Amino acid sequence: MAVVSMQAQNAHQQLQAATDWNWLSNWRALGWERFSNTPWPTRKTEDWKYTPLRSLTNTDWQLAAPSGDAQGVDFDDWSRMTLTLVDGQLVDHDALPEGVSVRLLSKADAQTRGDFEQRLSRTLAGERQLFNVFNQAMLTEAVWIEIAPGTVLDKPLHLNQVISSAATERVIPVRVLVDVGDRAEATLVETFSNDASGAVFINPVTELQLAANARLRHYHLLLEEGDVRHLGSVHASLGGYANLDSFHMALGGTLKRKDLVVEHNGSGAELTLNGVYLPRGQEHIDYHTTLEHCVPHCTSSEVFRGIVADRAKAVFNGRIHIHKDAQKTLAELSNKNLLTSHQAEVDTKPELEIYADDVKCAHGATVAQRDDSALFYFLARGIRREEAEVMLNFAFINELLDGLADAPVRDLLQPLLRERFAQGAALEPLA
Repeated sequence: MAVVSMQAQNAHQQLQAATDWNWLSNWRALGWERFSNTPWPTRKTEDWKYTPLRSLTNTDWQLAAPSGDAQGVDFDDWSRMTLTLVDGQLVDHDALPEGVSVRLLSKADAQTRGDFEQRLSRTLAGERQLFNVFNQAMLTEAVWIEIAPGTVLDKPLHLNQVISSAATERVIPVRVLVDVGDRAEATLVETFSNDASGAVFINPVTELQLAANARLRHYHLLLEEGDVRHLGSVHASLGGYANLDSFHMALGGTLKRKDLVVEHNGSGAELTLNGVYLPRGQEHIDYHTTLEHCVPHCTSSEVFRGIVADRAKAVFNGRIHIHKDAQKTLAELSNKNLLTSHQAEVDTKPELEIYADDVKCAHGATVAQRDDSALFYFLARGIRREEAEVMLNFAFINELLDGLADAPVRDLLQPLLRERFAQGAALEPLA
């Protein structure tokens, strides 16, 4: 196993020696066995064909130790409940309202240990996904958020995950479990940021379970910059008439790979899945999405857009799987990409796999360079080239940003993207 070498194996053994919970030790051991027996992905591995893992193989990664405080992402003028995790450990959280509970694996008592065992035994994270199995083998902390049936939260939950400057050359495995009860409604914001300047490998897994008639608005924002490798996943299960509205963004970092899997397990479930990725320099961002329609009368709408600059590379693989019993399914997938440099690259692969005969599905993907006539239109009217390129970039993704239901998220992202576009504007004209 190229990435873990002896360092990760030693860390795994130390974890096992320090754990007196038989079920947790066995659970980790099962994860390690699966991980160590899984062939390392190569160019011939279909799911990793366009995403090499060389950047993981030259460092002796070790588990991150608990460190000091770090601020992370802050939202202006937004009343919210924040839980801050620094290097994978919960360091602070606001008071929680009635109907919301947060439990930590590291602080579990005898009763809670049994609850964690049951919850993790029905984990959604797929055994086929290499870094989910690695997360299982190396897990030191799990944060379990439960929203009771019928609870309607008037404030969003902000899970503020921060990598500190002390985490250099460290692996940070985190698992977040979110259970939304019947008829409950909530907003969950997950942000990932860093203070570190050295190499970091973060391996987070988020699991969302929505019971019947539950509603969840979900933001998953990968905002780390610098020498960061972020390889993780989000898995969601939707009960009958549940509604999940999920927005994803990735920018910065040496390598980012996110596997998104949503299972429609109850009739009438609805999904809106949108995302934006913005690599530049020599960054690499990869989104693999899978929508599993297992039952009839469900809908899903998926739109991802990417702007790829300089020598950066993006990968998008979107798959819709309609099972044979999933009649009356409505599912749509769109992926559009804009290249702002001759050296930028995108590999996109939309897929439809249909085994039912009474469905309505569509999918499509485009890759294009910036329209020079549009740029000329701005220049002819006295607008500086740098400003024109920023405006054209925003026009390409603004439909998704403007569609965000929460203004504080828009107010955080739009200035961030404007500065990012301005820094890269006009460095390498296409014409």
